[in-house]
Amino acid sequence: MSAGTSALERDWTNPLRDPRDKRLPRIAGPCGLVIFGVTGDLSRKKLMPAIYDLANRGLLPPGFALTGFARRDWETEDFGQVVYEAVKEHARTPFRQEVWDRLAEGFRFVQGSFDDDDAFDRLEQTVADLDRIRGTNGNHAFYLSIPPSAFPVVCKQLARSGLSSQQDEQWRRVVIEKPFGHDLQSARELNGIVNEVFPEDSVFRIDHYLGKETVQNILALRFANQLFEPIWNSHYVDHVQITMAEDIGLGGRAGYYDGIGAARDVIQNHLLQLLAFTAMEEPTSFSSDELRAEKTKVLNATRLVGPLDETTARGQYTGGWQGGELVRGLKEEEGFDPNSKTETYAAITCEVDTRRWAGVPFYLRTGKRLGRRVTEIAVMFKRAPHLPFDATMTEELGQNAFVIRVQPDEGVTMRFGSKVPGSQMEVRDVTMDFGYGTAFTEASPEAYERLILDVLLGEPSLFPVNQEVERSWEILDPVIEHWAAQEDGPDPYPAGSWGPESAERMLARTGRSWRRP
Repeated sequence: MSAGTSALERDWTNPLRDPRDKRLPRIAGPCGLVIFGVTGDLSRKKLMPAIYDLANRGLLPPGFALTGFARRDWETEDFGQVVYEAVKEHARTPFRQEVWDRLAEGFRFVQGSFDDDDAFDRLEQTVADLDRIRGTNGNHAFYLSIPPSAFPVVCKQLARSGLSSQQDEQWRRVVIEKPFGHDLQSARELNGIVNEVFPEDSVFRIDHYLGKETVQNILALRFANQLFEPIWNSHYVDHVQITMAEDIGLGGRAGYYDGIGAARDVIQNHLLQLLAFTAMEEPTSFSSDELRAEKTKVLNATRLVGPLDETTARGQYTGGWQGGELVRGLKEEEGFDPNSKTETYAAITCEVDTRRWAGVPFYLRTGKRLGRRVTEIAVMFKRAPHLPFDATMTEELGQNAFVIRVQPDEGVTMRFGSKVPGSQMEVRDVTMDFGYGTAFTEASPEAYERLILDVLLGEPSLFPVNQEVERSWEILDPVIEHWAAQEDGPDPYPAGSWGPESAERMLARTGRSWRRP
């Protein structure tokens, strides 16, 4: 059990129950959540609905408190109306008035700016009042849904006002949204700023992809079954493709995205974490320390494959047809510099220098305005060393593949060869498909539901620590520096395609090709 987990939190559902028993859902103990940046899209579309959904599922304590902090000239009633509209529009579970009424009793709002000492003093008083009125027992998490540039001033204010201080059985935690810096140096500086105020076991860095059921199912598939683990190695695996593709563009996001690009936005966090889950060794237990230790080992063994001119690719979408609609290119999007060199497509080649994975390339790619929205991990197996068939019998036979679909249509697909019905021996690729939506009656919780609940429970397994964040930047920084040194910008690719030609050449050089999900 992690540090900072109180006795009340351990025993909330049943004082006789072993908290390690995962068969029943764990309910958060007395606590409250303070959201900075409560007026932003993330709060409105993800955080507020997730909090309601947790309450609707009975996973929050009766006295749970939600406090918003922003510059808006609102009263608590105004804040409550904003939460209500967000819940009605974006909540996953049905709206129930009795759940809403109980949850809304714990709403509070504090008006102020990040450099306003008086505002943070009022917030401290609000938190103290909630401890007395709602029984939150001094347990509070602070969600920084704000730009990283504001982290230093908010952390200092939390320390100055005493909001970060915890006593005895109480806990105080901080939740940080990506990006965790923009390179290794800035990540180290950011980690130092946060750790001056909160110890590392009280820092929760959100990577919402790690909260998805299908990501966690990687561990179940590998380690709960004897079927896959014996072939999950370089003797049988030819290569691994990890893809996060989006079919949307960047209209309206110039302020955030321009100058960051696809590699920093997705590869450094989401895709390298997916690589770690795919390649890690079996932990001795599923405790947070053991899981993090195995992921860190994988990242420490991961290296880029060169030369980077041939083993990486970057692109920028141009105008084209997508989904029957004529869409604009990045440079025509509002707010983007017509000379922008920000990549909207990025692909890199890595290898994991361990006995299990030696010589197996891991191809990581992400992009905007691609053929469809999909995130998947495709483990591509080597071809059979001998096929006792005539050439005409296996004309369409490809590589066996094991594909984990993270989103959408969450599930697993296996591709293998099978005989075509008939009098002739003809072998053709077929697929066997498992879908979450058809196999289980209970819908998968939204990622932020799982992650917010884990914060309140003090369960850090799905949150990367300092070492993971910094090691990810160590892997990616040489690619960013190499691209920055090039005179030419990203290669163009038309909207609706699967990326630039340079990405195709990247795999073709070794006789491989990208999957078309």
